Amino acid sequence: MSTEVKIPPVGESITSGVLSGWLKQNGDAVKDGEPIFSLETDKISTEVPSPASGTLQIMVAAGEEVKIGQIVAMIDSVGSASKSEPKEVAPEATDIPSPKTGKEAQQEPALTPAVRRLVAEEKIPLAEVTGTGKHGQVTKEDLINYLERPAQKETEDLASEASAKGEPKPALKTVPVPESKAADASASVSTNGRSVRRKMSPLRKKIAAQLVMAQQNAAMLTTFNECDMSAVMHLRSSYQEAFQKRHGTKLGFMSFFIKAVVDALHLVTAMNARIDGDDLVENHYYDIGVAVGTERGLVVPVVRDADKKSFAELENSVGAFAAKARDGKLQLDELTGGVFTITNGGIYGSLLSTPILNPPQSGILGMHKIQERPVAIGGKIEIRPMMYLALSYDHRVVDGKEAVTFLVRVKECIEDSTRLLLQG
Repeated sequence: MSTEVKIPPVGESITSGVLSGWLKQNGDAVKDGEPIFSLETDKISTEVPSPASGTLQIMVAAGEEVKIGQIVAMIDSVGSASKSEPKEVAPEATDIPSPKTGKEAQQEPALTPAVRRLVAEEKIPLAEVTGTGKHGQVTKEDLINYLERPAQKETEDLASEASAKGEPKPALKTVPVPESKAADASASVSTNGRSVRRKMSPLRKKIAAQLVMAQQNAAMLTTFNECDMSAVMHLRSSYQEAFQKRHGTKLGFMSFFIKAVVDALHLVTAMNARIDGDDLVENHYYDIGVAVGTERGLVVPVVRDADKKSFAELENSVGAFAAKARDGKLQLDELTGGVFTITNGGIYGSLLSTPILNPPQSGILGMHKIQERPVAIGGKIEIRPMMYLALSYDHRVVDGKEAVTFLVRVKECIEDSTRLLLQG
């Protein structure tokens, strides 16, 4: 008996996606509910489970665009206890590398989904890659170093040849680092290894469209301020150990800023509104989006009812979203419905930037790097840990006075963080 493996519906407006990678190989034995392939759409990347137990027969190769409801594989329930001889499949599926079996497979460290995708898409022979991860696990950095090796060798050869002829050494080539995206499987590499041309992934195309739409359709303006992080940093260092012991998670900066934003949204209600056609929609709930950077691009999972959550609940929510984003396991409903977004460029070292709105929201707060700077305190110069804050807003909805009031309130909450503790 055979069971069809179809592309599942992942949202009302989504009709197609890209089969970004198979998590199992052709002919593998799979279990009911076990993830067997990754599907990437313009909104999410998710792993799709097997609908039955049996032997996997792949019909569509990784990197192909697929429609919702399309059959991409069959599960043969006969001989599911052990691998059976694979049936004849489409020619493109035969490019998938054969899995290791027996003792060799048991000793090989598990690979992360990102590494598996990159191996399949770039057709990397794992036997030639030296793993530097825990227990010899192959990491994404190991694969990147392996892919860059030919270009580096070519540059070294050119340098040696130029040196022998008494010519200046050629400039070092820059080889773009391949991203683990679904459409990368169809990338065409130039013969001299100097450039890589690849199709944009559905997620990257969606991000590009959203950013352009935000700038074209909104009257976007940004206001800036700075806040003294001394109080928050002191509070964290004083209670970090007790907090972590009690709640099992670290007390970070993001929970303070979520609390501060919620407080400011209560004060400046215009920031919690959006334009829908000719209507102005006023929200009376506080679902806050937190931008998370992944290898596929920026995603914004939403913390629901942030006004009702404690610091520990906020930290757990943000931590769980970050882990799911890295593993490509975020669901569509976790990425929609936010009323305001917070993005932290400071973790990458950004000192100041102007964040772009996340439509249809009317505001986004940009956090930045904490840097010690001299400031005037009570007529004296002191060195304090300062952070620049940037608030971008839709001027069609929010007036300048309201935007400045909002950002000043966030600043006040961070600098007098004890008032946030009264919120829970």
